[in-house]
Amino acid sequence: MSVIDSFPLGAATTLAELARDPHARLALLRAHEPVSWLPELGGWLVTRRDLALNVMRDAAIFTVDDPRFSTAQIVGPSMLSLDGDQHARHREPFTAPFRPREVHDGFASFIERETDRLISALEPAGSVELRRAFAGPLAVAVVTEALGLVGTTADTVLAWYDSIVRSVSDITAGHETGPAGAAAYAQLRAAVEATVADRDAASLLVSAAGRLALPEVASNAAVLMFGGIETTEAMITNALLHLLERPDQLALVRADADLLDGAIEESLRLEPGAAVVDRYATRDTVLGAATIRRGDLVTVSLTGANRDPAVFPDPDRFDARRENARLQLAFAHGAHYCLAAHLARLETRIALQHLLERLPALRLDPDRPTTPHGLVFRKPPTLHVLWDSDSDSDGDSLPDGSA
Repeated sequence: MSVIDSFPLGAATTLAELARDPHARLALLRAHEPVSWLPELGGWLVTRRDLALNVMRDAAIFTVDDPRFSTAQIVGPSMLSLDGDQHARHREPFTAPFRPREVHDGFASFIERETDRLISALEPAGSVELRRAFAGPLAVAVVTEALGLVGTTADTVLAWYDSIVRSVSDITAGHETGPAGAAAYAQLRAAVEATVADRDAASLLVSAAGRLALPEVASNAAVLMFGGIETTEAMITNALLHLLERPDQLALVRADADLLDGAIEESLRLEPGAAVVDRYATRDTVLGAATIRRGDLVTVSLTGANRDPAVFPDPDRFDARRENARLQLAFAHGAHYCLAAHLARLETRIALQHLLERLPALRLDPDRPTTPHGLVFRKPPTLHVLWDSDSDSDGDSLPDGSA
C-alpha cells in the first residue's frame, strides 16, 4: 500500500482549504490521521498536541537545519534555522532584552506612547481599517525600537517585512518566489551594517555584533523583525476580531480587566498568527502511526494542536475564562520557542486595553466582514471597525470600561 493510500484524508487535503478555513479539516485529520501524509504539502502534517510537542522538543530527530527551510532561503542561517550549539550561539546575544522584567521595563512606556499616538490620529474619524492603520504600525514601531535600526522609518521596515513574508509564504506553498524578498533583505542588511558602524548607536544589534559576524547579525535581525511584526500584528487583529464578534465575551473583558490576558491567550489558541512550523527528519523514525523517513518534511500544525479536545474541552469555543488557555502553542515550543513572546503579549495587552478604553462603542463594520486567512501566517486581511466619535455621540453613553 502506498503512503497516499494509507492516508486518504491527507491525500484529499488541499493547501487552499488550509489557507481559507482549516479548522474542520484539521479536526478530521487530528481524529483519524494525526500524523498524515499530504501530497500537496509534500510532507507530513502533525495535528495532535502531544505529537506536536514530541516534534518540537526533539531537535536531534526533527531539525530546522535543512536547505529547504523557507526562511533561510531568503535571509540565510539564523537562530530560526539552526539547531544545537549553533542555534544557541545565534540566539543568546539577543535574549536579555526579551526576558519578562526587561520587556516591561524597556518597552512598556514606549508601547503606551506609540499606542496613544496612533489612536489619537484615528479617533476623530469614527472608522478605520485597523490592521494597516494601527496593528501593523504599532508592531513595526516596537520592532524598530527594539532593534535600534538607524536611518530607517517605520514605513520602510514595513515594506521590507511585507516582501520577506510574501517570499517565505511563496516558498512554503511551493511557488516560485520573485526578487522582492531578496531585495528587501539586502536593504535590511545594509541598514544593519550602518547601525553597527554608527559608533553613537546603542542598540541590540551593536551589542550582538560583539559576538556574531555581521551577516549573522543581519539574518537574526530579519528573523526578529518579521517574526515580531507578524506575531504582534496577527495577535492584535485576531484578538480584536474574536472579541468584537462575541459581545458576551467583550462584555466580560470590559467588566473585568483581569480577563484581558485570558482573552489574548484564548485568541492565540483559536487562531495562532503562525499556523505551522516546519521540521525535517534527520533519520527514519515512527511518530504516532506514521513511519517517517530520513529527510521527510514534518510540518506541525499549531492551529490543529491548539484545538485538541484531549486538552481543550469544547475546543472551537472562545472562552476568555478558559483555565488552561496558556497551554496553547502559538509561540511554538522547545528550543525554538518565540524569543519575543513576552513583548508580543505586552504589546497586544496595551493595544487592546487602550482601544477599548478610548474608542466608544468599538464594533465591527457590518458592511465589511472579514475572517482570518493564510496557510503559514493567519490573520484577517483587513479589520474594518466603527466607533462613536465626538461628532456622532449623544453624550449619554457611559465611557468604555465603566461597566
